[in-house]
Amino acid sequence: MKTRFAPSPTGYIHVGNCRTLLVNWLFTRAQKGIFLLRLDDTDLERSEKKYERALLEDLAWLGLDYDDYIKQSDRMARYAEVADILKKEGHLYPCYETSEELEFKRKRQAAQGLPPLYDRAALTLTGPQRQAYEKEGRKPHWRFLIKDEAIEWNDMVRGPLHFEGRNLSDPVLIREDGVVLYTFASVVDDMDTKITHIIRGEDHLTNTAVQVQVWEALGLPKNTLTFGHLSLLQGAEGSQLSKRLGTESIRDFREKGILPMAINSLLAKIGTSDSVQPVQTLDELMTTFDIKKFSRATPKFSTDELQTLNEKLIHHMSYEEALKQSHFPHLDKSFWEAVRPNLKTLSDLSDWWFVCRGQVETRISPEDVAFITHAKDRLPVGPWTENPWEGWKTLLQQTTDRKGKSLFQPLRQALTGQEHGPELKTILWLMGPDIAHERLRGALK
Repeated sequence: MKTRFAPSPTGYIHVGNCRTLLVNWLFTRAQKGIFLLRLDDTDLERSEKKYERALLEDLAWLGLDYDDYIKQSDRMARYAEVADILKKEGHLYPCYETSEELEFKRKRQAAQGLPPLYDRAALTLTGPQRQAYEKEGRKPHWRFLIKDEAIEWNDMVRGPLHFEGRNLSDPVLIREDGVVLYTFASVVDDMDTKITHIIRGEDHLTNTAVQVQVWEALGLPKNTLTFGHLSLLQGAEGSQLSKRLGTESIRDFREKGILPMAINSLLAKIGTSDSVQPVQTLDELMTTFDIKKFSRATPKFSTDELQTLNEKLIHHMSYEEALKQSHFPHLDKSFWEAVRPNLKTLSDLSDWWFVCRGQVETRISPEDVAFITHAKDRLPVGPWTENPWEGWKTLLQQTTDRKGKSLFQPLRQALTGQEHGPELKTILWLMGPDIAHERLRGALK
């Protein structure tokens, strides 16, 4: 069994692309198959090297490996070879209409209430007519001749599907400039690399119907390939995800401190009959994966749900794993264990480090000045051989009329400048005597 993920390097991959990638990866690895990464980079105007590099970085960060890697831009000679075969056998035919002429035909069909199907006018051209067009400087684009027959397959996600060839427009497979289009290049690649299962979005359903006939024209027996078409992921408000707009890109989430397994945990289960739970490893996801669990309903992606998963994973993360994931230069075990329950993302580590050990401006209310002055004078000076919190807290309770929130809240504001955070006992010990005294003095200025 062999699958492929075939992105185009025209933007950063978003969660919709990533979901297709992850489903392919889990499906393949669960069955000990071969997973191919194919770069669909024939669109030279929009393809960029930086997006190719970003794609490979994102895959590595997500933990999704692959067994082979090919680029369509390296296979142009092969596409030309296969195109010549289809031309000689009459499956591809030349067309000379300009884009303006084709647009006029589409508008006329729309006005008549007809579907936008190509009228096959090019098939009636005589030799002299073709020569006349070429003398004008027109170069042909090449269309595939769709057979008027039923196209059927049993989809892994959507069940039995049926298309009629007469309802499909003959697709352009080769442009005037000789560039092959996705529909054709993908067929050749899948044939040559011996792909057995294709899992992609429902927006490719018509493509699949066309490609089935192209595969058959190239000699592949019917039902050689197994298909699965996933419902397209939408934003929480029903918005369409777009790679070109950078909508919900994996790179953005990565830079915001979202964990890869938070993304994997959500995308592996969204749109299935399983509940979404934080999962620590891809192996755990693999054990419960079943493509039959994916429904035809439109799944909604929620950044709030992703954030909740991320927090749960962080709150159970070991210090050793945090060292690997965060790359935070000041991370020691005591600091990690103190701030971990307050983290929403790993990016928050730097904020809490400044709260505990950096330069922080603190302010207190005028009614708390006398209390903080009293507290400052009774905080032991260093060095501390043990945490002074319990003794200091008890002394303040005994020598003032404060307790509970009226005692703790002004101390927290004076020491950290924050209203919430880790236990003051832990914060005080992490600060040490010099920083703690400096913060209390600063709050009184």
